[in-house]
Amino acid sequence: MRPLDGIKVIEMAGLAPAPYCGMLLADFGAEVVVVDRLAQGPPEIPIITEKNPLDRGKRAIRINLKTDLGLEIIRRMIANADVLVDPYRPKVMESLQLGPNECQALNPKLIYARLTGWGQNGAYARMAGHDINYIALAGALSLCRRKGERPLPPGNLLGDFAGGGMLCALGILLALIERHHSGKGQVIDAAMIDGAASLSTFFYGMLAHHLMTLDIGTNLLDGGAPFYQTYETSDGKFVAVGALEGRFYQELLKGLGVDPAPLSAANL
Repeated sequence: MRPLDGIKVIEMAGLAPAPYCGMLLADFGAEVVVVDRLAQGPPEIPIITEKNPLDRGKRAIRINLKTDLGLEIIRRMIANADVLVDPYRPKVMESLQLGPNECQALNPKLIYARLTGWGQNGAYARMAGHDINYIALAGALSLCRRKGERPLPPGNLLGDFAGGGMLCALGILLALIERHHSGKGQVIDAAMIDGAASLSTFFYGMLAHHLMTLDIGTNLLDGGAPFYQTYETSDGKFVAVGALEGRFYQELLKGLGVDPAPLSAANL
């Protein structure tokens, strides 16, 4: 048995964050079906998809949600599902008459997980955006740079995957636990800007306690310390050094043939 065996998830087709969320649920046993929208062409075509690593362990179906038949099929699926993952901008699902109110009227136990960049409300809610925009406004992107250089986007790890897909999966799991007690589903609002801000909590705390500065690239964990840094090797590759604790730093120096004796703990 896996923890999520028997849990049925409908993942409305989207880009990186929602497929990653669905992948995590599928990895732990959930039955995940991706619903891919078709504006035209043959509807209701069941497919198995493995073209994307985020699709592993899932099944998929193409449904024309602009037809009565397509809507009837998705409604029947919702009536028997535990979770629905909505990756669209606010009000898109409502325009299809598949918003939280309609879906939970069909299935009061449904956990309706909304995964967006900016959240469901606010001035930016309907605005387009990508990982780089969400982590920039959250302040997380400013931490990713060397001293004197501009911020370097860390792929789309912080917004799409960690702050989006992972946070949404956590919300779903918490809602499943709560449903075990109440018997009721709920709506989850997972916004990547909020997730990226949450991931930065430790650094906000460091700043508040004057344990780091906004002179990024000079602090303990952002490249300002020689014992927590990357170095180019003679073969053109790189090595990552993480000798934060004093005893490990001394071992590092010994390995490099440097006498650590003159270095006191206060200097480490």
